[in-house]
Amino acid sequence: MEASQFKSNQYVKFCPGCGDHAICMALQKAMAEVGIPTHQTVVISGIGCSSRMPHYLNTYGFNTIHGRGAAIATGVKTSHPELSVWQMTGDGDCLAIGGNHFIHELRRNVDLNICLFNNRIYGLTKGQYSPTSPKGFVSKSSPFGTVERPFIPAELVFGARGTFFARTLDVDMPTTVDCMVQGHQHKGASVIECLVNCVIFNNGTHNWIADREMRAEHSIVLRHGEKMIFGKEKDKGLALDYSQGLIPQLIVVPANDPRVLTHDATMQDPTLHRMLALMGQEDVRGERLEVKGEDLPIALGVIRNAAEEAYDIAVNQQINEVREKSKVKTFDQLTQTLEQWEVEG
Repeated sequence: MEASQFKSNQYVKFCPGCGDHAICMALQKAMAEVGIPTHQTVVISGIGCSSRMPHYLNTYGFNTIHGRGAAIATGVKTSHPELSVWQMTGDGDCLAIGGNHFIHELRRNVDLNICLFNNRIYGLTKGQYSPTSPKGFVSKSSPFGTVERPFIPAELVFGARGTFFARTLDVDMPTTVDCMVQGHQHKGASVIECLVNCVIFNNGTHNWIADREMRAEHSIVLRHGEKMIFGKEKDKGLALDYSQGLIPQLIVVPANDPRVLTHDATMQDPTLHRMLALMGQEDVRGERLEVKGEDLPIALGVIRNAAEEAYDIAVNQQINEVREKSKVKTFDQLTQTLEQWEVEG
């Protein structure tokens, strides 16, 4: 299939320079690569800039209310498991008013492809700080700097026992498409955190990795089965240091160090996956974490891809088993099993 088959006839109304343009194109490419026909693909969203996506994709779609996309998407996938269901959401829509729905779709492991657009700001409502804005962030709703500690989306995913987590940049099309395709192939809830730029209200929020000159030194693209090596000269690697106490720590070592780790995204134990996902994130003080004077790179690509039974498959299997055992097969048969009486006029 071609990406053009997934383009709708609607004019794309994201601001010029918005990272959502790139994610929209990546979605169209990923859907074409997956190869599910447009009439068997559904895109569900809540409210926000990212939630305009159903309008721009030539699929079935539903632009729901704020934070409730997860609930609708769960219902669509459970009632029609044969469909390919994608959920578009943002850091405000998903992690604030929609937070409870989000953690439960992960806990249930519903077979959904969840694209979480993280620009660390409320863009559609004109620039208020969001649940992922760093501590001290100055915005229209925090003129003296927010005093709140931010959510780290990866922490929520792992806390809710998520089985798939990936992270990508709006300016890195190949990695974004690859994460989306792998997310679709995963049977269960797949979360792809898309780091996007809001050119109007939070311009440059991800520049320390979005900038091409800085990206190689400050990020690592994890690939299953490959050594964890990064750097402009591919001269750095990641290893575990067991000398700092009971809990091992990730450290940066030379690329030729025999301790350099090989990425296994399929491990059931999420301990190392969580450590990798939290690299390069901000701590409660709003500062980047450092280990032994070396900045740990932020992890991009598919970090976790662990197999687990999907909710929608289990529910439909249960329904079929109950139907098979039940003597009642139709509604008329059901009414015949209940107490009946006649009213004579």
